[in-house]
Amino acid sequence: MRANVDRGLFTTPLTRHAGVEIPIIGGAMYPCGNPELTAAVSAAGGIGIVQPISLTYVFGYDFRAGLKHIRALTSKPIGMNALIEQSSQAYREKMARWIDIALEEGVRFFITSLGKPGWVARRVRPAGGVVYHDATEWKWAQKGLDEGVDGIIAVNNRAGGHAGGKDARALFEELYKLNVPLICAGGIGAPADFAEAMRLGYAGAQMGTRFIASVECRASDAYKDAIVRATEKDIVLSERITGVPLAVIRTPYVERIGTKAGPIARWMLRGGRTKHWMRMIYALKSMWQLKRAAIGEPGPKDYWQAGKSVAGIDAVEPAAAIVRHFAAAWRQEVIAD
Repeated sequence: MRANVDRGLFTTPLTRHAGVEIPIIGGAMYPCGNPELTAAVSAAGGIGIVQPISLTYVFGYDFRAGLKHIRALTSKPIGMNALIEQSSQAYREKMARWIDIALEEGVRFFITSLGKPGWVARRVRPAGGVVYHDATEWKWAQKGLDEGVDGIIAVNNRAGGHAGGKDARALFEELYKLNVPLICAGGIGAPADFAEAMRLGYAGAQMGTRFIASVECRASDAYKDAIVRATEKDIVLSERITGVPLAVIRTPYVERIGTKAGPIARWMLRGGRTKHWMRMIYALKSMWQLKRAAIGEPGPKDYWQAGKSVAGIDAVEPAAAIVRHFAAAWRQEVIAD
């Protein structure tokens, strides 16, 4: 899956699927995915991904109006993230409506996670849409492909959010025989990281933490500063936010309360029926807690999500500069070959 040189542009399966110039995905982030950031990544030649709950709950847009606002900022392709975990039928129905609206507004690139993506693929394929699915290992990647997705977001152990268990190289070696586009998600903080992922054979990279530390992101200055100051050793996995390990920056508050879920929560998460209730409790609590920490005034009980890509981030920059610098590193890699 090496890049091809075509009239000065570098193409991969991702650039062809998404209709973009640079194989960089601005990852869907709750709560940091504001419209201006999404648009800026797309305008720069990558593809920004809309996170519906961020757009509606955090930033207060009607979903269709939010998409139109992004469209007013850029005419370049944008994508949508569909979290399809089945704990709530009402949420499932709302997500289906959001997907239909996105299709009506011209979105054709979708990323699914936390569930079976078949119903999304069946919904978007007739409209010419493409679906990539998050996976941390072969089992989940194969299930996604069995459900009809077109590519895999390979989430490694350096990712922010819900990280995987393998490093980028091991995960690629495990998944490449699936013969579909693989996107490196995790650990891409510096241009050299992006070039290395492309050298391994990935069709592109998904970046979240790097774009939180951007000018267009509406995360608080305290959050951005924490990312710039953090080292890889400052990233820990906490079960206390969503019930499953979530990558966050180590703060005095995180150290004080620990990173393990409580005994009642652990018991409920093991049950066939109670795990859905517990996930819903965690989801509602974390939505409010992460929103306050990311875009509100800094508080003593803040959680800041971030991946180990913080090791390569040393400044807050415009999204266009980030994409440009990463593309230049990749271009140099191809020319050197």
